[in-house]
Amino acid sequence: MITLCGFGVSNYYNKLKLVMLEKEIRFEERLVYPWQRDAFRGSSPLGKIPFVETEHGGLSESEVILDYLEERFPEKPLYPSNIFSRAKCRELIQHLELNCEWVSRRLYKECFFGGNVSAETKSEAKERLAIGLDAVARLATFNPYVLGEAFTAADCTAYVHFLMIRLATQKIYGHDMVLARLPQVAAYMQFIEARPHVQTVNAGRAIAMDAFIALNVKYDG
Repeated sequence: MITLCGFGVSNYYNKLKLVMLEKEIRFEERLVYPWQRDAFRGSSPLGKIPFVETEHGGLSESEVILDYLEERFPEKPLYPSNIFSRAKCRELIQHLELNCEWVSRRLYKECFFGGNVSAETKSEAKERLAIGLDAVARLATFNPYVLGEAFTAADCTAYVHFLMIRLATQKIYGHDMVLARLPQVAAYMQFIEARPHVQTVNAGRAIAMDAFIALNVKYDG
């Protein structure tokens, strides 16, 4: 049995949850907050969430976990079978995460967690995010999925990250930077949200957000 540890506000947690639902993997969820990191460094050395517990031990970093799940449960693959297409899938995920989500993450302190972000950080993040989104625009097809005709791990990644980036840029800059550079995302998000497992993940996210707000804590990541 796989245990997914973290909390449902995290887009990386929701990425892995969606992967496991789509692959029909039996798993449990364990609520773990980031500030409890000293209690789980044995499974996640940097104290990051999400992580998973397996019968062989803990495993951290969402892309490592995704690859582990794909190899351990190959019956419903979320990577293309063709070697080059599989590499292109990983390429898009890399750009989405390193050049888009991790850039917008610098805004989350103010957007979601009650803190403040400097004007300099906002300006730099806006510039870098524009570059990252333009790179994604060159790779994505939205036909109808982000990489073509098949639902893949890239969709599990794109959906949860687009959601957070859109919320953050709308609040910080007053406009949706994702739609400004990838107008196809509006229809894509609606299309993906029709999937039952995406609806399950979103319902869990809403519950997790309410619970987090009720804690009345400030968290800066």
